[in-house]
Amino acid sequence: MTGMQQLYPFLYAGGPGLDVLVADVRRSTAEKAADIARLRESVLEEYGEALAVCAARMADAFRAGGRLFTFGNGGSSTDAQDVAALFLNPGDAGRPLPALALTTDVAVVTALSNDIGFEVVFARQLAAFGRPGDIALALSTSGNSDNLIAALREAARRGMLTVGLAGYTGGQMAEEPAFSDGRHHLFVVPSSSVHRIQEAQTTIYHALWELTQAELDREAR
Repeated sequence: MTGMQQLYPFLYAGGPGLDVLVADVRRSTAEKAADIARLRESVLEEYGEALAVCAARMADAFRAGGRLFTFGNGGSSTDAQDVAALFLNPGDAGRPLPALALTTDVAVVTALSNDIGFEVVFARQLAAFGRPGDIALALSTSGNSDNLIAALREAARRGMLTVGLAGYTGGQMAEEPAFSDGRHHLFVVPSSSVHRIQEAQTTIYHALWELTQAELDREAR
């Protein structure tokens, strides 16, 4: 069977019919939806208390004038932009908070990559913008991206609150000595599927946003 036949067997004589294909897709979709629901529930159950602690510290940082910087690579870069947009422009659902995704300025990212190296594209931006009391939030599926580790190290040196979202077993984010001082919060999605990891990470950062908003509302009352 050729590659095209494997991808589209219902188009060829002797292959399964379209109704069989649709049934397979429906079954696969239901299984994937059930998998992510179970994974999200288990992650929130495991990290419920830790998320509340992290959100309380993020709320303290925002109260003191701190800002949120988010970053990631590939699909995680778009998730980083989503996090920043969520905090900065929550609509009627909450108060806007200062947040910036370090992946959005193509000129800066490509200049640093070309002139120095891709491993510094986020660390150099934090060196320029970051202040003690700010927040650095890194998103990764593996936890091993060199440029994320470099940025989190830079953030830790500057007295920033650091937050990591990773998958698998946490990778270097879970092993880096610079992140063991009690001001680093790591949330690991225990899966080897990049898709399931990123889907569960959206639940984590939305939970962080809701809990942070709740902390700020409690102070306002």
